[in-house]
Amino acid sequence: MIAFTKMEGLGNSYILINHFETQVPEERLPELAKLVSDKNFGIGSDGLIVVLPPISPGHDFRFRIFNADGSEAEMCGNGMRCFARFVYDKGLTRKTRFPVQTLAGTIIPELFLGENGEVVAVKVDMGPPQLRSTKIPMTGPEREPVVDAELEAEGHRFVFTAVSMGNPHIVIFVDDVEAANLAYWGPRLEHHPLFPQRTNVHFVQVQDSSHLLMRTWERGSGITLACGTGACAVLVAAHLKGLANREATVHLPGGSLHVEWASDGHVYMTGPANYICEGRLLRSMT
Repeated sequence: MIAFTKMEGLGNSYILINHFETQVPEERLPELAKLVSDKNFGIGSDGLIVVLPPISPGHDFRFRIFNADGSEAEMCGNGMRCFARFVYDKGLTRKTRFPVQTLAGTIIPELFLGENGEVVAVKVDMGPPQLRSTKIPMTGPEREPVVDAELEAEGHRFVFTAVSMGNPHIVIFVDDVEAANLAYWGPRLEHHPLFPQRTNVHFVQVQDSSHLLMRTWERGSGITLACGTGACAVLVAAHLKGLANREATVHLPGGSLHVEWASDGHVYMTGPANYICEGRLLRSMT
């Protein structure tokens, strides 16, 4: 039996496994991610997050995240907020700010506590955005930044801005975000040959310089209610195009995030992390 906790950040839900308590061979984590994410045969989620001991000096924990299809992602903003609250509430740390090892590098979450000591919000230092095409990554000639680039899919031309927040994102600005056919274009753009590691896809409507509306197709998971790294990429892309300030509220179907591209070059994201349930997975992976 595998003990699990299900959490959500703006409706982006994940199954968290504490490797300090329940050890699953790491080579089997992709298989476990597919199982727990399945709403019919598993628990139902956008993916799996595993709390692990670090293997690189200078970190308190290691963060691994797997999408619903079993593929591993470099980072996840909503998932990192859940991760940070989880390790604090489970007594794995008494720090309210600590470095976490991820495939996207060192990420530092900071917990904000209410009067009763409960975590009320989590701010994550997401690090600086990567704007060079080879770092996103994209095929073709190297360029920086990738603003108002073009691609074609099934005869349709898209104008996009590309940003990496440790994982790849393309941002497409539209007049009406609800009118975007995300279910159709999301998978086609995710797998476009321009992106050798696939990409997350965001359609964005600018309300004003401090408020952005977005909808997301997440690489490996499909349409989700929120994407933390995506919200950061959206703010960066909007600022690069002169459409937004360096600080804004990003509104997603699952709620809102406060995002700032600060003067130190880092992007900071603040939002909630909430519990859904805890239990034990009885189904075998075999």
